[in-house]
Amino acid sequence: MGRLEGKVVFITGAARGQGRSHAVRFAEEGASVVAVDICEQVPTVFYPMATKDDLDETVAMVEAVDGRIVAKVADVRDRAALQDAHEAGIREFGHIDTVLANAGIMPVLNEGEQEQAWFDAIDTLLTGVWQTMEVCLPTMIERDRGGSVLITSSAAGLSSIGLNTTPGTAAYSAAKHGVVGLMRLYASQLARHSIRVNTVHPTGVNTPMIANEPYAAFCAEFPEIAGSPNYQNPMPVPLIEPVDVSNALVYLASDEARYVTGVTFPVDAGYLNR
Repeated sequence: MGRLEGKVVFITGAARGQGRSHAVRFAEEGASVVAVDICEQVPTVFYPMATKDDLDETVAMVEAVDGRIVAKVADVRDRAALQDAHEAGIREFGHIDTVLANAGIMPVLNEGEQEQAWFDAIDTLLTGVWQTMEVCLPTMIERDRGGSVLITSSAAGLSSIGLNTTPGTAAYSAAKHGVVGLMRLYASQLARHSIRVNTVHPTGVNTPMIANEPYAAFCAEFPEIAGSPNYQNPMPVPLIEPVDVSNALVYLASDEARYVTGVTFPVDAGYLNR
């Protein structure tokens, strides 16, 4: 029996990258999955974003490990679309036990080109997390069986070493810090319902968000960032893999972590311990 047998997880940003890895790992541990992704391009995002075909591939990968999954196209900036996806999950599985607010973008462009990138990043990375929680929490509270909320922050949510102040990266840093505040507030308020709330803080992860040619060009343009020792992991690995984050989330969602709440959980190859 898996560590998450009988549980249902609601995952945003599930079409590829970390979200896909989380969906597959949770399914391997026995959880049913409600997978959500925008499946379209945000104009200020410099790399190609996930498509409906990517979301369909996530479905196939979950089903390949004998998992059950409902997948819906929804933008976390769109409260009504999130609500529809949540209701589809409730119809199929009856309840939600874990909310995994993972959807993210990295609108890293040059100054003067991206005022809108500030708003897109904040709306996705901060407001989108809040909306995801607000959509899912009422049925979790009503069910009165506890649960877990897991928010993908970043090592940049505990330290801004290595980031610059172009609007997209400034908003990224602000949002990743902001969700820590949300986590602490909700962890305090939801403890009486036995709903645990935690953030996870990865270093750079080997996903299409940063493993792409435009990001390589950005690093070449700003060598004082990418080439700085402050930007490197102390452990000898340039990027961790999505499954490294997934494994941490499986633990935090499981009964093994039943009294773990209100914590910032790094998966960072020592990045923050300098």
